[in-house]
Amino acid sequence: MKKFFALMLALVMALSLVACGSKADTTADDKTDDTAAAEPANALEKIKADGVLTVALSPDFSPMEFVDSSKTGQDQYVGFDITLAKYIAENLGVDLVIEPMGFDASQTAVYTGSVPMSISGYSWTEDRAENYELSDYYYAGENETRQALLIKKENADKYTSPEDLAGQDVGAQNASLQMQLVTEQLTDANPISIGDITVGVMELKSGNIEALAVAYGNAEMIVDANPDLAICTWEFDVKAEYSANVIMMQKGETELLDAVNAILAQAKEANLYDGWYKDAVELGKSENAQELTLG
Repeated sequence: MKKFFALMLALVMALSLVACGSKADTTADDKTDDTAAAEPANALEKIKADGVLTVALSPDFSPMEFVDSSKTGQDQYVGFDITLAKYIAENLGVDLVIEPMGFDASQTAVYTGSVPMSISGYSWTEDRAENYELSDYYYAGENETRQALLIKKENADKYTSPEDLAGQDVGAQNASLQMQLVTEQLTDANPISIGDITVGVMELKSGNIEALAVAYGNAEMIVDANPDLAICTWEFDVKAEYSANVIMMQKGETELLDAVNAILAQAKEANLYDGWYKDAVELGKSENAQELTLG
């Protein structure tokens, strides 16, 4: 009988351990399911869950994005695109964080998903449309409707046509619309890839390149700060699809794209763009305006 009761006791204890193990496993599974359910399904949900919109940009492109040297931290980043980014964040009900980085790096950051969005004076191109979600157009004065060449003021009469630039080094920012235009419309020139526009301006002033391709609005700001430079009388032929700006998001993030497009439509309907651009140009001409090179 003692052996019988001992055997029964051992059996009961074994069954209890199994039951406890099953209960623990079930609880763990439930926690895993709850965690998975809480994960944001897309970039828009994550932005709202975190309460923060992070935007990558290259602050070397006045009046679109540049630095106010009289300020520090996030407040130092100013320009049309900064105002637009703040407007988008406000309408999403979140805070804005600017991540300054190089022009190439900004695009890579969106492609890899390390940031959800980049607003950095982008033009629509076929390559970008294939690799990113691109917003509807937004309009910043003549910044994109015209594309120009910066040259030394002393060469204003020397370079007045594409033929004059045959065999000459013409700089343009890497992975930009301007580089595309140089290769397409200045076929006899030597395209020189420039990392940042501020570097391109220094290369032009030092004589390492003969011309620098930039958006017209940016050219005006650069000439204002560098009276020894001039805008070439010849300009690039700009197709309609290149004549405005777009916001870049990771491919597949259509929920964020739809939300951004709705906000852009609201800004356009309220006629906000012209005022933002005028304010950005005025600020870009102040003594505190600087274009930051990040490489």
